[in-house]
Amino acid sequence: MADLPAPDADAARHSQQLQALLRAEILQAGGFLPFSRFMERCLYAPGLGYYSAGSTKFGAAGDFVTAPELGPLFAGCIAAAVAPVLQQLGPEAGFVEIGGGSGAFAEVALKRLLALDALPARYAILEPSADLRERQRERLGRTLIPPVFELVEWLDGPPEPEWNGVLFANEVIDALPTPRFTLRDGEVFEEHVAVDGEGRFIRQDRPADALLAAAVRHVERYLGTAFPDGYRSELLPHLPYWLQAVMGGLREGAMLFVDYGHPRREYYQPQRDNGTLRAFYRHQVHNDAYLWPGLQDLTASVDFTALAEA
Repeated sequence: MADLPAPDADAARHSQQLQALLRAEILQAGGFLPFSRFMERCLYAPGLGYYSAGSTKFGAAGDFVTAPELGPLFAGCIAAAVAPVLQQLGPEAGFVEIGGGSGAFAEVALKRLLALDALPARYAILEPSADLRERQRERLGRTLIPPVFELVEWLDGPPEPEWNGVLFANEVIDALPTPRFTLRDGEVFEEHVAVDGEGRFIRQDRPADALLAAAVRHVERYLGTAFPDGYRSELLPHLPYWLQAVMGGLREGAMLFVDYGHPRREYYQPQRDNGTLRAFYRHQVHNDAYLWPGLQDLTASVDFTALAEA
């Protein structure tokens, strides 16, 4: 796209490595990958995906700005809101943050919870990116007093033992790899990614599996109308399973998810017939999900009704 700044030579080579990996995986899979798998590799492929590599994501030098990066107000308000929950649960209550970003949220939240006498017994960050883990560790080790920093730990998976406390995620669900669907002659198809004769990524629609087809029909029943042929959007049929997984053994407490999205009737409006998928690159938003894999963030808005149902 002409209006986007071109990546430098090193970034371009990085993207070419990921593109080669994607082409090989598409070939191995028989010539096509579900879009959700393509998105997962673009964002999280070890050492190459957008969130797995070492480039700056957040702030002026990155591709976007999240609320914790703008100042302490957001994290301070969240901490004040959940402090009574932690205090009521007692001294063994924990706090689990999914996707810690730059560590800005954890820094402010822990300082605010300390001031409110509501520190958790542990502050665990579930962060899949090794690069972001190190950035978080460096920041928190530098900005927190040692007794508070000692409460912080990084998880390799959801908390397994039973626990009580607060589960929090800011702009995480929008980055979950999402299936895309469309309708042909009233039948549900799933969007896939293939490669053309010149090695470019192209869209290919294939019949949806039973899980995605059933999820689309569930949405149609909720809306009271069928999607017209050609309508295309996103849907997360695995959202309930993801939620059950990340909460681990949570018995008592609260779960708080902050994200951008719409209630279902707004999400699937007739005029929004190409969904909400978009890419962020150098603080510009565009709709080419195939451009420069590994160098741009891919995201889709959240169906808040689906989150409530989960």
